[in-house]
Amino acid sequence: MFKRLKLILDFYHQGFRSMRLGRKLWTVILIKLVVLYALARVLLPNHLQERFSTDRERAVYVLGQLTGSSLHP
Repeated sequence: MFKRLKLILDFYHQGFRSMRLGRKLWTVILIKLVVLYALARVLLPNHLQERFSTDRERAVYVLGQLTGSSLHP
């Protein structure tokens, strides 16, 4: 399995190394991922963590939202 993963990573590494814009593209991709992560942390707070104290309460709430039922622990 690790051999296959190494072959895949080596394939992409050689492919981007031979490109003229490869490093710039990876830089743009990494910057974009960092910005999206930061925005998600700021704009999408964890409401389940704030509203419920246990995992069981969270699970019951999510199940109720998905199925439309109103189960209470």
